[in-house]
Amino acid sequence: MHWTLDVAFNEDQCRVRVANAAQNFAILRRIILNLLRQDRTSRVGLRIRRLKACASERYLERLLGWLPVQPS
Repeated sequence: MHWTLDVAFNEDQCRVRVANAAQNFAILRRIILNLLRQDRTSRVGLRIRRLKACASERYLERLLGWLPVQPS
């Protein structure tokens, strides 16, 4: 799991050190990782899925469950 988080999110490069921020970011990363792993519509790596979610609001809404999955 650590390797996946490091590759997809560059977790080792994160410099968050204030109070509980590091723990909060770690929890958010794991939630996002689980959402990206559940996506079966895209057959690319986790890093590309993450970048795709940043670029496409529609894809992000589908990941979050706000839009139904359209069969291809």
